[in-house]
Order: sequence, then C-alpha cells, then structure tokens
Amino acid sequence: MTSNSQLPPCSILLLAGGRGQRMGGQDKGLLDWQGAPLIAHLHRKARPLTDDLIISCNRNLEKYAPYADQLVHDDEGGFPGPLAGIRAGLKAARHTHLLVLPCDVPGIDATLIGSMRETANLHPDKPLMVRHDGHWEPLLCVIPLVHRAAFEKAWIEGERSPGRLMHTLGATALQCPDKDPRLANLNTPELLSGHKTVSD
Repeated sequence: MTSNSQLPPCSILLLAGGRGQRMGGQDKGLLDWQGAPLIAHLHRKARPLTDDLIISCNRNLEKYAPYADQLVHDDEGGFPGPLAGIRAGLKAARHTHLLVLPCDVPGIDATLIGSMRETANLHPDKPLMVRHDGHWEPLLCVIPLVHRAAFEKAWIEGERSPGRLMHTLGATALQCPDKDPRLANLNTPELLSGHKTVSD
C-alpha cells in the first residue's frame, strides 16, 4: 500500500450533530472523557491528516469552532439523522474524498484512519465502510465526492440510511479485527465512564 504522504488529500468530517438520546439529550461531542471533550480526542487524531477538517454540529457552534476549519449543520430541523450531516459535509468538502468519523469513537488511531484512506485509494470511485464483528460501520467511511449528487437524489427520494445508500453505490469494506478496541462506541453514560483505553 502507499504511504500516507503519497495519498491524495482528503477532507475529514467529524459527526457531532446528533440528538444525543442515549446521553439524555446532551451534546455528545462536548462530553468529557479522560479530561477532554470527545470532539477534542477526534480532533487530535484528524488534525495532522487534513487541511479541511469539518465538524457537523447543530448546537454549541462556538464551542466546536476551535476544532474545525469549517462547521456545517443539517438543513432541516429536528435532528434528521447522520445522513443529513454527511450530506452537509459532502457539500462543504474541498477535496475529492470525504473521510467520516463519529465523535464517539475516541479510541480510533492514526493507523486505522490511514488504512481507511489507503484502502479507499485502491477503489477511488467507490465508498468505503469499516466492517467488523460481522457488521458494517457506515459512519466510519470514506466517500468520493463524485457521489455527492447521488446522496442528494437519495435524500430527496426519502433515503435516510447511510449504509444502505453506500451499498447501492458499490461500497467496499475495510475489514477490522473482531472486538477491535479502537472501534468502541461510547454512546451511553455507562460506556463513557467505563471505557478507559485510548489509542494514539
């Protein structure tokens, strides 16, 4: 595979625009984990990899602004779901590919992000999704901007599932080990308080 220095530049989107239902409605990206907001952990991993770091957020914009080059938000109210945030990121992205990371996977490391980029580079016209433990992770993905119009069309037609949409576009997989601690999804108070491992 190519080294990261030889990869074409990509935009990176951090998803922090959800309702936070499992967190009692709190703004998940701003919740503290190991002494810093979740968004700060993702920012630390993503910042060295792009000159186009985008955060999708629907509230507390002033708190997210220091972590991003661009902020985007859903163009519909009521927290319509992650596909809305991805659409906004695709519209704003300045490079040919958009790498997407949710704000509640602070254990992700540079190696995994690099593998996502490298694998996507092998199939430059197809979306890529992480896959592990027998299922896909559609919010850990790389999307070629050539599909921006397809995302818009699918949204207008009522599609709200990022994974289903990317499968229709011929998505490829980055297979990760089962029970990979880097993919731990800290989306409840119990998981947030109980998960101690962080990767660099």
